[in-house]
Amino acid sequence: MMSMLSSSRLFCLLFAASATPAFADPASSDPGQGQGHDHGHEMEEIFSTATPHAKSQMDVLQGSSLLTEEQLDKMMAATIGETLSGVPGVHSTFFGPGASRPVIRGLGGDRIRMLTNGIGTIDAANTSPDHAVAGDPLTARRVEVLKGASTLIYGNNAIGGVVNIIDDRIPTVIPEEGFEGRARLGYGTVADDFSAGAAVTAAVDDRFAVHVNGYYRNTGDYDIPGSAESDALHEAEGHDEHAEEEAAEGTVENSSLENKGGAFGFGWVNDNSMLGASLSYSKSNYGVPGGHAHEHGEEEEDHEEEGHEEEAPVRVDLEQVRFDLKGESEMDFAIFQQARLRFGYGDYEHKELEGSETGTVFKNKGWEGRLELIQKDRGNWHGSMGLHLRSRDFEAIGDEAFVPPTDTFQWGIFAVEEVELEQVILDIGARFDYQTTDNNALDISRSFNTVSLSAGAAYHPTEESLIGINISRAERAPTAEELFSNGPHLATGAFELGNGTLSTEKGLTAELSFKYQNERFNAVFNLYHSWYQDFIYEVETGEMEDGLEVFQFRQDDATFWGFEAEAAYKIWEQADQSLSIDVMADYVRAKLDDDLGDLPRIPPFRIGFGADYASEYIDGRAEVRFVSEQDRISEHELPTEGYTEINLEASWKPMGNAEDLAVRLQVQNLTNAERRLHTSFLKDLLPLPGRNFRLSVNFGF
Repeated sequence: MMSMLSSSRLFCLLFAASATPAFADPASSDPGQGQGHDHGHEMEEIFSTATPHAKSQMDVLQGSSLLTEEQLDKMMAATIGETLSGVPGVHSTFFGPGASRPVIRGLGGDRIRMLTNGIGTIDAANTSPDHAVAGDPLTARRVEVLKGASTLIYGNNAIGGVVNIIDDRIPTVIPEEGFEGRARLGYGTVADDFSAGAAVTAAVDDRFAVHVNGYYRNTGDYDIPGSAESDALHEAEGHDEHAEEEAAEGTVENSSLENKGGAFGFGWVNDNSMLGASLSYSKSNYGVPGGHAHEHGEEEEDHEEEGHEEEAPVRVDLEQVRFDLKGESEMDFAIFQQARLRFGYGDYEHKELEGSETGTVFKNKGWEGRLELIQKDRGNWHGSMGLHLRSRDFEAIGDEAFVPPTDTFQWGIFAVEEVELEQVILDIGARFDYQTTDNNALDISRSFNTVSLSAGAAYHPTEESLIGINISRAERAPTAEELFSNGPHLATGAFELGNGTLSTEKGLTAELSFKYQNERFNAVFNLYHSWYQDFIYEVETGEMEDGLEVFQFRQDDATFWGFEAEAAYKIWEQADQSLSIDVMADYVRAKLDDDLGDLPRIPPFRIGFGADYASEYIDGRAEVRFVSEQDRISEHELPTEGYTEINLEASWKPMGNAEDLAVRLQVQNLTNAERRLHTSFLKDLLPLPGRNFRLSVNFGF
């Protein structure tokens, strides 16, 4: 396996061979910097996550969502999972306020790649649902979401989608006024939640800029409408319906959190090149609701017989130091016109605290780098090629270390091409990956070759519309957890056993897209169907170990299908005032083939309606969302009741539209409804927060 030092030298040599450092990576700076190809419609939003060469969101054939700064201000939550949970096609794992990852089209965990400025977050969040994504959305400038297989650029672990959190920690543009920045300040009543984040980029001279950002968040235990346990769980356990007579309002114990961190970066920018680096630090301490220290075997039984004192709650204390490097250069080399380099290294550790003692410790040292070569336009043909490398050195220490120490290394090469034929645009792409995973405890190694292919066509009937079809074949190698797990995993309530004989997971997806956009009306509709061969999932064996049911990873064929839809219409406009209405809906159905049953934790159908009022000084919004019951469940699941959620907000802009300053009051979950997410492992033990009044101030300069 390549060492960290030798790998870094390899990237430096590759980049030096192609050109000098780099300019304006659209994935992390001004979206307007990248010049997309104009296909006859507005190019307002460059969607940098889709391909290395610039592409407008209108031309992205698979499902995608882009959250701007203003949208993030309104949707901001403590985790990226909860921040994105209202986006069509995106749900949340919700393991309490401290740990929540996105679920895209029913897929989560290692099938969704979490990125920071195009490079993986390099943490342990994909290992378990109670592990948080390192960092906090407070300093994000925009978030881009790709729904469905995104393996061509980001590797075989992106078979379900990509979430790219973009900030300006490495400046790629010198601020015109000498400095620029943004600050966010908020307070919420449901958990006594205080949050603050700020980012500033300053010009040292006309070629060099520095960036500083920081955030802090502190919350108490959050309030819920009633009992933490669901009625379905009480009924399944045979509880008397009058056994629990709690107050109408309750509080989830051990759900508090504290997040803090920041970054310092610099960027040197020339007319046709740039080079920059950043160093960041993040620290989080959060409770795991319902989590308690686990005693093993006979000792556990003795404690129960003796009426041993109540077990200490479990908290997670995580810390990460991260280094990022970015370079880009315009050049003239063979068939290429531009080279881009992205590299990130992270040193991550989190401790599971059991009262005053430290239980299991998870460590992850990893790095990732990608070299992208943008091709010269050849008539109506343009595209890009690249090399992608990743390394992960993972270790868990303690009685509940269900995964042995493992080293994983991946490398891949890819190419994506685009051909314009008048009103039709054709997209094709291919990628090859090699992955090796070493089990250091048992001296076992598994290697995998994976191939991903994609082809699509977009037809523009008018300048304002698109009809597209995309077919992709993606392949994912099993993770270290799926191969080698062997121990109690309390977050999932199971003793997990890996399966060293697993093969690659293969998915074939067909997706149909319709998009329309003009000054008054815009709409997006995506319909998809995925056929998986050797889909990896867990199944109960019927055995018990350490007082837990034994689950083992296995493979069977599976089918997913569903849709996302959203539309908005401006029904009235006069001078600086307007009134708009909008609707969104999504649905996914997932089951194993051969009548083996439904897959677990699949989100139900939901639909929402909203109305927006906008003016020079005052904005307002009202929305209602209906979430259906989920009764299509796996063998070991309970059904989840549906709910109706109502949200209100009003914004005051003291300086009008002339200044980027807004004071916003939001009422979230107005009716204090009990809301449970079927995508959460804790959905029968942990509802979402109750009614919340949130006051926030957002200022850009």
